[in-house]
Amino acid sequence: MKNTTLYIITILIWGSTWIAIKFQLGAVDPMVSVCYRFALSSFLLMLFCFVRELNMKFSLKDHFFMALLGFLLFSLNYWLVYVAELYLTSGLMAVVFSSIVFMNIANNSIFLKATLKKDMVMGAVIGMVGIAIIFFPEIKSFDLSDKGFLGLVLGVASCFLASLGNITSARNTKNNIPVIQANAFGMTYGAVFLTLIAILLGKDFSFSFSTPYLGSLIYLAIFGSIIAFGSYLTLIGSIGADKASYSIMLVPVVALVISSFAEGYTWDIYAIFGILLVVGGNFLALRKRTADS
Repeated sequence: MKNTTLYIITILIWGSTWIAIKFQLGAVDPMVSVCYRFALSSFLLMLFCFVRELNMKFSLKDHFFMALLGFLLFSLNYWLVYVAELYLTSGLMAVVFSSIVFMNIANNSIFLKATLKKDMVMGAVIGMVGIAIIFFPEIKSFDLSDKGFLGLVLGVASCFLASLGNITSARNTKNNIPVIQANAFGMTYGAVFLTLIAILLGKDFSFSFSTPYLGSLIYLAIFGSIIAFGSYLTLIGSIGADKASYSIMLVPVVALVISSFAEGYTWDIYAIFGILLVVGGNFLALRKRTADS
């Protein structure tokens, strides 16, 4: 049941962050918004660790891998997501990011020597087809113009970095680095790294005190970063990066449900059939593990 609960938390929270990210775009530079997000997340997580008196002493090697986690998962890749969403619709970004399932299967096999399983690959294929069907109208109207192609490249690059971050988290868990402390240090390193890059690039560290921006920033920092990443990376340590990443395929489904209320999204046959395939792909890939948990 623990794995199922973590799975549901991850899906529900990240399903809502696609819309929240939209409120971060505009007044403040995307890179700076990511700096603010993970700076706030790291501060709150560090505070939690000290209040709970959790062990914060780690070797230099451990710090290296926590810093690598921060670089891959809590900084550069998220900046690329924010920028890609300037050129791609949230639906297309969801399609692109769902490819992390295949990347995790491949990287898990390469770096952690995990065994490739037929059900997992078939589940990923079925799920990807379902995602593509859900957003078929957007895919059909997609134009490979300069900006559209740039958004696609940035989206894929972000997804690949996130996949490597997933594998790094799995490695850290195997080496007895607790997820909470790993995330606290990782988000700190990630925020510092991205802040330095932003300074070098001459980014304007402006801030918006508008309710949409401030509210979405707090939501993304606490729920989208601390809680969702804590749940997802714990899930990775429990069932592996390959299986945990199937939750990403259900994220667009939740996003569409929210969009139907917040943005007037209208359900059609593509969405309904696609969702059935996504759910079926998840069931095929996770049925044995679900039975065990």
